Amino acid sequence: MQKINSIQEINHSIMFGTWTNAELTSMMDAIKWNRAQLAQTTKRQLQVGDAVKFTSNRDGRTYTGKVERIKIKYVLVNTPLGRYNVPANMLEAA
Repeated sequence: MQKINSIQEINHSIMFGTWTNAELTSMMDAIKWNRAQLAQTTKRQLQVGDAVKFTSNRDGRTYTGKVERIKIKYVLVNTPLGRYNVPANMLEAA
């Protein structure tokens, strides 16, 4: 097996490789697991009142606000434009 050195090489290998459905499913499961771990790490670092920012997938705007509540899957963020339930892995410290 060839050593992969960059994200571009990984993407190219996934897109143009000769992977089986089982191998692709395994890769997707590994990515989902890693995202869940990142979300858990982020949630452990957050506290109510912390300033955070996130970029909306809907309109591409970056919002800043304060953590109002940390839930199981989402973090409630109070911004000047309203309150948003945001996945923890989308949040950054402001």
